[in-house]
Amino acid sequence: MTWNQQLVKMKNKSRVLQTIIDQSPLSRADISQHLGLTKGTVSSLVNELIDEKICSETGPGKSSGGRRPVMLLFNEKAGYAIGIDLGVNYILGVITDLSGNIVNENLKHMNSMRYEETILVIKEVIQSLVDSAPDSPYGVVGIGIGVPGIVNKEGSNILLAPNLGWTDINLKAEIESEFHLPVIIDNEANAGAYGEKRFGAGKNYENLIYVSAGIGIGVGFILQNSLYRGAEGFSGEMGHMVIDIDGKECSCGSKGCWELYASEQALLNQAKNSKQEDLNLESLIDMAEVDEEVKDVFRHIGRGLGIGINNIINTFNPEQIIIGNRLAIARELLSESIMEVVRNRSLRFNQENVNITFAELTIYSAALGASAYATESFLNSDLEEHLNK
Repeated sequence: MTWNQQLVKMKNKSRVLQTIIDQSPLSRADISQHLGLTKGTVSSLVNELIDEKICSETGPGKSSGGRRPVMLLFNEKAGYAIGIDLGVNYILGVITDLSGNIVNENLKHMNSMRYEETILVIKEVIQSLVDSAPDSPYGVVGIGIGVPGIVNKEGSNILLAPNLGWTDINLKAEIESEFHLPVIIDNEANAGAYGEKRFGAGKNYENLIYVSAGIGIGVGFILQNSLYRGAEGFSGEMGHMVIDIDGKECSCGSKGCWELYASEQALLNQAKNSKQEDLNLESLIDMAEVDEEVKDVFRHIGRGLGIGINNIINTFNPEQIIIGNRLAIARELLSESIMEVVRNRSLRFNQENVNITFAELTIYSAALGASAYATESFLNSDLEEHLNK
């Protein structure tokens, strides 16, 4: 078989697998008709996938006049992937099957995010998830990690994570050396956008923007159904969009950045100024039920979020904006003030058809997006190896 023939075969095999993932249960004849491939080609590729334990046969389906066809299923339990959401004050890890269903999770709250301490906790979380993986043909197939900072285009180095105080960290090499598994590193807002697109609120939209509102703010773009990373992979740092020209100093070195007025940290700072208590987001949500002053702090943060979202709407004209990460759990306290700003500030024809919602996956958006990176890298590895030769 020539190289070109091998490449065509791998592309067709990938298409057949994706069709089974998206549409199963279905028959070989269904795949042939859907993809325009001959029945012989489909049968040969399906047999390979069955031999590799990626797909399986199930009972016969409905007959259209002849013999009842054998139906095919994607074997989502052929392996498992790990997704890590590295927050500014937490580490959330999940292990999923190949369809993104969470099998186990591990959440660690952190007071210090010094790299030397944090890397030990990341490894501890990953090891606990590896140990919890059910028996399967392929075991744990890879690890995806979403980080709150700028990652180089190759996905190896964290160039800058201002809210962590990290610069030029090769996290990929560190984790691969420890676990001997393929590792994919990406900005956590990109991972969150991808998670919501694959499994959450963004499934039915082609152009969506995910606003990760945690201790800082990051933004992930899905444009024309594809994750947009920018020319060098640095897109989405809209938490450092200046909304106050002479504003507060930011850890990034600029002044008046959006996240200083609309993030979880901004909420905590404002609440502490008025309450002088040791507070967190969850306790503030509880207090807001009976304390009008705390409720006003949430309204103020909601207006800050609305200002940035207004700028996003007027710039990108998206179909959907999804607000995720930690502040998504305060949706009832934030929604009204966000929408009030959008109604009053956004250009009318930009806001007419935009859907503004909160993350359907709540705190799991980035972790699930990261695990999906690892899963898809595993399923497409043969094709990518051919393409990169």
